[in-house]
Formats: sequence, structure tokens, C-alpha cells
Amino acid sequence: MRRGASVFVVAVGVILLLGSYILYTQRVVWELRREAERSARMYARVYEAMASPTEDVSSVLLDLAREIRDSRVPVLVTDAEGTITAAANTPFDSRVGDLSSRTDPKVREFTTALDRQNTPITESGVGTLHIGDTPLVNGLRIIPLVQAGTLALLLLAGIYAFRTRERADREKVWAGMARESAHQLGTPLSSLSGWLELLGEREGDPLTAKAITHMRGDLDRLERVAHRFERIGRPPRQDPVDVRHLVDQVGGYFRARVPTLAHAVEIAASGGDEPLMIHGDPVLLEWALESLIKNAVDALAGRGGRIYIASSRVPEGVRIRVADDGPGIPRELRTRVFEPGFSTKDHGWGVGLALARRIVEENHGGQLQLVPSPRGATFDVILH
Repeated sequence: MRRGASVFVVAVGVILLLGSYILYTQRVVWELRREAERSARMYARVYEAMASPTEDVSSVLLDLAREIRDSRVPVLVTDAEGTITAAANTPFDSRVGDLSSRTDPKVREFTTALDRQNTPITESGVGTLHIGDTPLVNGLRIIPLVQAGTLALLLLAGIYAFRTRERADREKVWAGMARESAHQLGTPLSSLSGWLELLGEREGDPLTAKAITHMRGDLDRLERVAHRFERIGRPPRQDPVDVRHLVDQVGGYFRARVPTLAHAVEIAASGGDEPLMIHGDPVLLEWALESLIKNAVDALAGRGGRIYIASSRVPEGVRIRVADDGPGIPRELRTRVFEPGFSTKDHGWGVGLALARRIVEENHGGQLQLVPSPRGATFDVILH
């Protein structure tokens, strides 16, 4: 709907711009024709006076003066001392010959404005003619600029609408592929669940029972991942979510699967005793938190270290902090870590942090920030 409205607005804007251009050019043609008719009448009047020896010169001059006024050309004639001796189409037409015009600052300002439009003309025996532009000339100077600016804005709006539509179509395709992947995962997950049931019915050693327990946990996680893909492209849910429980659950899952022998990684999760309730999508929030923890685990690969996950209430809402004591992020790269496709790992896809920020900020109206820390990397998730 929004894309269609944007295209409609741009189309209407183009139509209005073309309509205004046509109307304005027709107005210019009409004004030029009036100018031609006025010049023809002035020529005919002068020719008539020259052909008739009995013609009153003063009458001819009055007719010419009237034609000049009708042309709406601002004309101001001053003598050598700056006194107005003649004026037409100016605010000072009634002050011709007024000696106070010599020192009037308004007269000087208006005269300077006319001289900026056209170079003054000096005629011996007459004085200095200060000539301004007609409304037609002023319009020809301004209106095309306005129309060009409007056209540029419409072009920018059209490009923006096109790119927005292209991006939305691309996201729609990805959302469809993600949902289809979730659908395809359903069959093997059901099969694995059946095999686990058969293994569970057989009595075996404790190690096998423990392995089956972890396999069930992995199977549950695969099912949750499949449900995550189904959420892509759909409106986020607003369910009650206990952030403390979410932190403990995700932290416990990773704690059982990180290295514990060579280059051991320790995960400490702390959420307090009181529930920290918000409204959001628990599946998507779990996905974002897992992306942050996975990023920290990758940072500690080959060296070991400690990951600290904590939830607490802050003035802005509820905060989830994920910190590690790894090598950290170079200062010159800190502004790019959330860019889609950017990764400091050789085989990284650069999707995890970008996905986490989108879930937190676009789906839940929160903030995901990389905060300064003396060691390692620290990410804060603020949920309202």
C-alpha cells in the first residue's frame, strides 16, 4: 500500500508539473503577443504623428507614456543631482520633481535595485534612466528554477520509491525462501524425533542416556530454528517475555556446548531473582541473543576465555549485556560491525550482528549498541 501510494504521488506530481509548465508557457506566449501589439500601436502612433503636420505632439507623447505604463516596465529618470524627473510603474510616480527624493534612502535603494537588473542609460538633456524588469522577465528568471527544482525532487522521490520497492520485493523473496526452508525441515525433524523415541525405549548405559538427552535438546533447538524462519516477513508478536528466564535458557544451552578442555570457554549468566517482563517476540529475541553469544564464542575460538551475560532493569527499560574478554574489535571497525555482509572472520557471512540489530530495533523498538569496554567486546540490548 505504501509503495503504491508513493508511485501515485510521484505520478500526480509529474502530471501537475507538466500541466504547470504548459500553462506557464501559454501565459508567456500571451504576454509576448501583448508586447508585440503594444509596440505596433506605439509605432503606428509615431508614424501617424510624423505623417500629419497638424498632429499635436503633446497628445502623441501622452499616448506613448500610457503605452509605457501599460507595459509595466519600471522606469525612473533622475537628473545629475539625483532628483526624480520622471517615473513610471514605480512607487515614486507621484513624487516627480520632489526635491526630497535626493536624500530619501528608499529612492536610493530602489534605484540601486533597478541598476542591478539593467545597466542605467544616460541621455543628454534628459538624465539617467534606471530601468527594471517586467513581471514577465522576473517570471522567466524564477519559474524555470522552481520547476527544475520540483522536477529534481520528483526524480529523487521516484528513485527512492523504486529502490524501496526493489528492496521490498527482494525481502519478500528471501522471506518466501526462509518459510519454504522451514517447511522442508519439518519432515527430517519428525523422522529424527521418531528415531530418538526408539533409542529411548532401549535400556543402555548412562552415557547413551546422556547423549539422548543432549540430542533431544538439539532437536528441540532445530525445531525452534525452523519456527524462526517462519517468523520472517510477518508482524512481530507482542507476547509477555521474561528476559531473566530468556538469559538463563540461552546461557544454559551454550554452556553445555562450548569447549571445556583445551581453550575452555566459560559462560556466566546472571539475571537476578525477580522477573524482568517485557512485551515482544520470544522466538526472535532468543535468536538475537544467540547471535550475540555466538559472536562472542567465535571471538574466543582458539584462545579460550569468559563470556558474561547479564540482564537488569535500567531507566530506559530492560538491559541485556553480552560481554567477552577476547581480543575485542579494532577501533576503525567499530562503526561497521552492524553492516550486513561485514565480518572480521575469514569465512564469516556478516549476518549475525546485522540480524540481531534488526530484531531488536525494527521488530521491538529497542537499541543494540557496541559499548566501550577496557577489554574484549561488550554489546548492550535495551528493550522498552
